This record gives sequence, structure tokens and C-alpha cells, in this order.
Amino acid sequence: QVQLVESGGGLVQAGGSLRLSCTASGRTFSNYAMGWFRRAPGKEREFVAAISRGGVNTYYADSVKGRSTISRDNAKNTVWLQMNNLKPEDTGVYYCAANHLGATTSEHENDYWGQGTQVTVSS
Repeated sequence: QVQLVESGGGLVQAGGSLRLSCTASGRTFSNYAMGWFRRAPGKEREFVAAISRGGVNTYYADSVKGRSTISRDNAKNTVWLQMNNLKPEDTGVYYCAANHLGATTSEHENDYWGQGTQVTVSS
């Protein structure tokens, strides 16, 4: 089992920044690719960003590309999502996920999920 705990969400004005953190415990963190997904009010959960086990390869949804950076530190069992120039449409619950197969944009391929952290962007 891998336990994932997100933090760093909050209320921010449009144009602001947030840095989300996800700390893992349990199995070896470096064995898992990590991803961030979000669920906006009334919508399906969607892919935001993903990072490979070693942190070399990163992937982003078009909606956040150029505004967000995913990174990880395997020694700290932590993955981050830095989000800049936030927009009201970025509002939602952000989840981190772990996948032993590799970085994925599909929520269905993840093995473990955190409980989520709320991000609210006001206009």
C-alpha cells in the first residue's frame, strides 16, 4: 500500500500561484510514476500533469501547459505541482496518484490516490 497526502490548496485570486505537495508513505516512492488530476465542480476528474519515476519525463494537459510545473524528490517521498497564473477554471479538487506502470494521463491506470486538496481561484 501507498498512502498519499496532498496539501497546499487554498483560495487564491486569478493570476496568483499555488504550490501543491503530495507526500507518500508505504512502499518505495521511486518505484512509482506520479500524477496530478483534478475534478472541477460538476465535471469528471481530468488529468493535469504526470512525472516519471526518476523525474526525467514530465507530461501536462494542454490547459495547464506553460503555467504549471510538476517535480519530485524521491529522497523526500514528495511530488509537487507548481501552478502559476491561475485562472478561475483551475478551480477544483486536486488529487495526486501513483502508478507502478509509468506516467499516465489516464486516471484508470493509477494504483493509489490521495484524498485531494481544494483549489479555488476567484476572478
